[in-house]
Amino acid sequence: MQSILPLPTQPVKPGTSTGQVFWQADKAKTVDSYSPADGQLIARVHLSTRADYDRVVETAQAAFAEWRLVPAPRRGEIVRQMGEQFRRYKRELGTLVSYEMGKSLQEGLGEVQEIIDICDFAVGQSRQLYGLSMHSERPAHRMLEQWHPLGVVGIISAFNFPVAVWSWNAMLAWVCGDVCIWKPSEKTPLTALACQQIIGDVLRNNDVPEGVSCLVTGGREAGEWLARDPRIALVSATGSTRMGKAVAEAVASRLGKSLLELGGNNAIIVSEHADLDLAIPAIVFGAVGTAGQRCTSTRRIIVQESIYEDVKSRLKNAYAQLRIGSPLDESFHVGPVIDMATVAQYQAAVNEIREQGGRFVVEPGILDGLGFESGCYVRPCIAEAENSWPVVQRETFAPILYMLKYTTLEDAIRQQNNVPQGLSSSIFTLNMREAEQFLAATGSDCGIANVNIGTSGAEIGGAFGGEKETGGGRESGSDAWKAYMRRQTNTINYGTTMPLAQGIAFEL
Repeated sequence: MQSILPLPTQPVKPGTSTGQVFWQADKAKTVDSYSPADGQLIARVHLSTRADYDRVVETAQAAFAEWRLVPAPRRGEIVRQMGEQFRRYKRELGTLVSYEMGKSLQEGLGEVQEIIDICDFAVGQSRQLYGLSMHSERPAHRMLEQWHPLGVVGIISAFNFPVAVWSWNAMLAWVCGDVCIWKPSEKTPLTALACQQIIGDVLRNNDVPEGVSCLVTGGREAGEWLARDPRIALVSATGSTRMGKAVAEAVASRLGKSLLELGGNNAIIVSEHADLDLAIPAIVFGAVGTAGQRCTSTRRIIVQESIYEDVKSRLKNAYAQLRIGSPLDESFHVGPVIDMATVAQYQAAVNEIREQGGRFVVEPGILDGLGFESGCYVRPCIAEAENSWPVVQRETFAPILYMLKYTTLEDAIRQQNNVPQGLSSSIFTLNMREAEQFLAATGSDCGIANVNIGTSGAEIGGAFGGEKETGGGRESGSDAWKAYMRRQTNTINYGTTMPLAQGIAFEL
């Protein structure tokens, strides 16, 4: 695939930068990026060594000393210009996301739109980094809180959203006065380089210090460098629960801050009061979108027993209409999974379902032949199962949907909550009492709970994240910006006496 983005035409050498973006890499070590769409080699990207990493951190620290002094609205204006650059390159970057990651072109374009949206959000946020004013119990005293930049923020992103999740963190961190070091997934390095190139002109034209935006390429080892480094004030990590636990432990051991967005095992409850014309498309897109590789993908549907057979029939009909093929062809609904390791995980889960007694409503399969040369194309499938089965309790990053039955709403909510993860959830019902019960404190235990929309996707304006093994982090909207700042409480005595708190008398 010919490059259509402002990417470096020559490898970036250690000790240089791309525009104002600081990146260092060892010429001797590389990672190959293959497209799951056709198996072709896209690029060979140089990897950072530990010495390279240390130089990047030193550069970021020096940049932070300057960047935090720039007024927040000015930082917001620079982020606004970045948004304009991503608008300019939306088609090209979206196409690259689709080709390197394997998601459909519409989803690739949608991911770039998320970058644009968070840029717009962050511009407004740059003028709303509000603290509180409190009443003091002492006369002639005033109390308030204010927020200051944290420092260097490390961002570890996953392959399934190779650019959007970086932007959720980076744009907010930048308007808060932080600097960022991005460690993208080793499965999608080229999209990360493209993003850094796209913003390079903006940083250079605004005389932004080199090191405000940094890139470190590598695998698990590079992520461990960030997690264990006391110079990194916050580590924001997106990925598997196993990876997140390792990051959390390493960061906590040095009393650092972490923001974790980890696995999901998302369910849709389908009530007998549901509008199935709404529910079926939401279930299908949630289950097969991005080939089941979203953290918010629909993994389970919990269906009221009186409509179970009707829902099953409708889903079989809908799945029969799915077209699988190249993600760059907008006539196809489902593209490939990311690599052959994921295909193996899909097949292992299918075998386990059969061993545990599951029955397939829609049969699984691995596709080959013309148009499927990469070997990364699998057939979305539906299995009747039990919520307690180990395979159902785990997150399999592939298009496998489990059908479960329920009798009462309390039973449905119990099944919905009875998994280790707690990211996204949904109920389809036209019954107001059921909807409110689902949203109540005794309802869904997830960070996201929806009514009459699916589990997949989220809007920029709301805080995104989940509970339990999903990690507890919040990104994007609402007050998620607070994760990138430190809170400071201030008390000002403007009087002529020194009254002590709680009325304590201290005579000299």
